Amino acid sequence: MDAWDWKHKKLKNLTRKLIKSYDKRKGINQIDGLNLPSVENVMEIIVDFFKIIFPGYIGRESITSSGVSYYVGNLLEGLFDKMFYQIHRALEYQCPSKSAKSCKACDCESMAYSITVEVLEQLPAIRNMLKDDVRAAFEGDPAAKSFDEIIVSYPFIKAITVHRIAHLLYCENVPLIPRMMGEWAHKETGIDIHPGAVIGRGFFIDHGTGVVIGETAQIGNNVKIYQGVTLGALSFPKDERGRVIKGMKRHPTLCDHVTVYAGATILGGDTVIGKGAVIGGNTWVTSSVQPGTTVTIAKPDLVFRTGKKG
Repeated sequence: MDAWDWKHKKLKNLTRKLIKSYDKRKGINQIDGLNLPSVENVMEIIVDFFKIIFPGYIGRESITSSGVSYYVGNLLEGLFDKMFYQIHRALEYQCPSKSAKSCKACDCESMAYSITVEVLEQLPAIRNMLKDDVRAAFEGDPAAKSFDEIIVSYPFIKAITVHRIAHLLYCENVPLIPRMMGEWAHKETGIDIHPGAVIGRGFFIDHGTGVVIGETAQIGNNVKIYQGVTLGALSFPKDERGRVIKGMKRHPTLCDHVTVYAGATILGGDTVIGKGAVIGGNTWVTSSVQPGTTVTIAKPDLVFRTGKKG
C-alpha cells in the first residue's frame, strides 16, 4: 500500500480509533475542559524573571545605568500580564465551580491578581537571597573565579533561582505552574528540587547533577551539598484503602551549616541532620544525626592487580 492509499483508506479509521480513546474520563487529554497553563508561556515567564533578577546577564540587551529603570519597568509590566493570565488559567483549572463552567464559589480573577502582585513584590527579597547563594558558591568552590562566572555558568544558580520563584507560587497554592517551573529547571540542570521544599539562605549545590530534594524537605542556612545527593522519603504511609496519604512530612530536615557529600542518601520525614553535621559521600542515613557529628562509611578494602601472572 502506497502513501496515497494509506492516507485515503486507513487514515480515517485511525482517526476514529484515536477519537474513541479520548472519550474516557480521567485520561490523558483535555477536551471540553478549561485550558491548562501554557508550557511555552511559563518558560517565557522564567526567562523574564532571570532578566530582572540578573540584569545584564540574560538576553541580548545592553543595559546602562541611565536606561535600567525603563528596562526593568518594561519587563515588569509584561511579566505581570503573563503571570496574571497563566495563574488565572491554573486557578480556573482547579476551581470547584469549573463543572458549572462558572466561578461562583470563588473569584479566580481576583485571586490571580493578588498572587501575581504578591510574587512580584517579593523580587527584591528574592534577589537578596540569591546574592547570598551566589556568594556561598563563590566561597564554597575553590574553582570559582568570580560572581560573574557563577551566574552565567553554574547550573545550580539556574536551579535555585527557579526554585525560589516556584516556591512562592507553591505557597500561594497555585496549581501546576510551580511543578512546570521545577521540571523545566530539572531538565535544564539535572537538579530536581520540588517547589515545596523550604531552602534557607546561602545555599550551594556543587556540581549538582543528580541531586534530588523532595517536597517536604527543609534546609537551613549556609548548607552545602554535592552531586548525586538525595533528600528523599523513607516510606509512603497508606490509608485503610491502600492509597498513599498525601500532605505528611516525608523528607528530611537539614539544619544550618550542614555539609552533605556526593552520593549520600538521606531519607525520612523524622530524620533531622543537626547543625554543623557532615554527611560523608555514599552514605545511607535514615535516622537523625546530632549536631556537629561526622557520618562516614567504613573504609572499603581495595584490591590492586599489577598484571597477569606468567
